[in-house]
Amino acid sequence: MASKDLAALATLFADETRASFVLALLDGRAWTAGELARHARVAPSTASEHLGKLVAGGVLAEERQGRHRYVRLADPGIAHLVEDLAARSEPASKAPPRTLRAASAGEAMARGRTCYDHLAGRLGITITEAMTARGLLRQDTGFALTDQGVTWFGDRGIDLTATGRRPVARGCLDRTERRPHLAGVAGASLCRYALDSGWCVRIGSERAVKVTADGERALREALGIDPAILR
Repeated sequence: MASKDLAALATLFADETRASFVLALLDGRAWTAGELARHARVAPSTASEHLGKLVAGGVLAEERQGRHRYVRLADPGIAHLVEDLAARSEPASKAPPRTLRAASAGEAMARGRTCYDHLAGRLGITITEAMTARGLLRQDTGFALTDQGVTWFGDRGIDLTATGRRPVARGCLDRTERRPHLAGVAGASLCRYALDSGWCVRIGSERAVKVTADGERALREALGIDPAILR
């Protein structure tokens, strides 16, 4: 990559409206231009202009269904980049939430959430560290599943088939915990499995997830995780 290309990519994130868009899209869904405009509190024409730049720059992918235009993050690599930038740009000391509702939402997001398509927050970190302690995952030479880890996924019918250039396992710096959680194909597949099997459920209107009673029992049996840590 030439220096001018890197500068051009950085410029795409160097705008508060565009930054608001990509952070919202970390939920993994496709949003309409109107939804993003309302989220960022800008005019539809302003949103359209910014979205055009993000699509042209390869940050977002565009889909059209009839008269509706949807956009989503272009690929997991972009999602990883956005989350990493968010983690590194967050101030060391944050201003306290202004309302009880904001405080509750912040606590829920910190406790457990999705980061694009994998688990993050205290939930994601706890699972990652439990897998490492049990010899399913290695972090000493970069993130990698061990043979025992591959078997663990296979025993649960969790598919680890890689598509494109996405690695099977990858560390993603957690924005709230400031430690890496499991991303890559393994992280995405485990998140999907946790939601499909009822280990976790989505709560609220953002990315927060909550571990269910069934999930607490399953994580204790599968990874030795104390349920109290997840609450």
